[in-house]
Amino acid sequence: METGASSENNGYEVIKNGSWFIQFRNGYNPWMARYVYGLMFLLVNLLAWVVRDYGRGALTEMKKFKNCKDGLNCLGTEGVLRVSLGCFLFYFIMFLSTVATSKTHSSRDKWHSGWWFAKLLMWPGLIIFPFLLPSSIIDLYGEIAHFGAGVFLLIQLISIISFITWLNEFFLSQKTQRCHVHVMLLATIAYTLCILGVILMYIWYVPDPSCLLNIFFITWTLFLIQLMASISLHPKINAGFLTPSLMGLYVVFICWCAIRSEPVGEICNRNAESSSRTDWLTIISFVVALLAMVIATFSTGVDSQCFQFRKDENQEEDAIPYGYGFFHFVFATGAMYFAMLLIGWNIHHSMKRWTIDVGWTSTWVRIVNEWLAVCIYIWMLVAPMVLKNRQIT
Repeated sequence: METGASSENNGYEVIKNGSWFIQFRNGYNPWMARYVYGLMFLLVNLLAWVVRDYGRGALTEMKKFKNCKDGLNCLGTEGVLRVSLGCFLFYFIMFLSTVATSKTHSSRDKWHSGWWFAKLLMWPGLIIFPFLLPSSIIDLYGEIAHFGAGVFLLIQLISIISFITWLNEFFLSQKTQRCHVHVMLLATIAYTLCILGVILMYIWYVPDPSCLLNIFFITWTLFLIQLMASISLHPKINAGFLTPSLMGLYVVFICWCAIRSEPVGEICNRNAESSSRTDWLTIISFVVALLAMVIATFSTGVDSQCFQFRKDENQEEDAIPYGYGFFHFVFATGAMYFAMLLIGWNIHHSMKRWTIDVGWTSTWVRIVNEWLAVCIYIWMLVAPMVLKNRQIT
């Protein structure tokens, strides 16, 4: 028995370290499987975009579905929600069927990493299934998707903050002078980019003193950067200046995305007029945003260790390489998230072609996301001290 298990583990190592062809040829390969799931997720995103922007060409085919009401209810915003629901069902079924997987070579491991013929039948079937449902169910899913997309953003926030914290701990563990120079250099570059980003946002998005909301967004972001740095450098916390600098860069980016999401026609957004025209820059920006969202979903899904309450230092040889259930759960909530981006977080909102995440709802979701990120980061800094004092008392 031990010899058989050892040979299976050795076979896994050969597959893991082998070429892409060897990984793809093997039917039960968790390392290649995650890329296949990511590609499937990307294809569904593209399908949702096509249904939203170019679905009129499929109007005749949509009439065959009785719940589409001459095809109109299966296009645009509602079409995006129907595609999103099918994608959610697929990954949620995969989540339920793999959530308890802990060992390789088990039946659940083989279901996650293989059975592609069955999945290639189940996947399009679940995508088509929502087009048979009445609009009332799709509207209900649209409301639930707001919550699911929020869960996805929260998971993504924790994952990013955990990565920044890990990076800081890694540098602090290195006692060499060269490593300290790298930390200072990286923090200086991050803070320089933060200041440059704030200045550019004032130039681009505050063309008039009447743009009070944008002034508030940018100024408050600047205050949050200072707040994170002050708390991090407090003698009782002493978390260094690398993490607040990287977090500052992250919140500046979120603030920039939030202001860019303001609707076309706002006088305080100089880029709004140019974004309303479909040119190569608009198309490239859309494609980059779409790919970034898919990559963020993929990287967050693989990063399940930052959500473990207890770290297992002595990982067994036959342990799964990443949490399958968590991986599919992130993709399931990611299906809701991409729907919200494509419809501007408003199920009654129609989006222009080649636009993504535009509207006042999108703007405020980004801003709240920024504030929440700062709150989570500050809590991670002060929690050890607060909990320690509570135990003493």
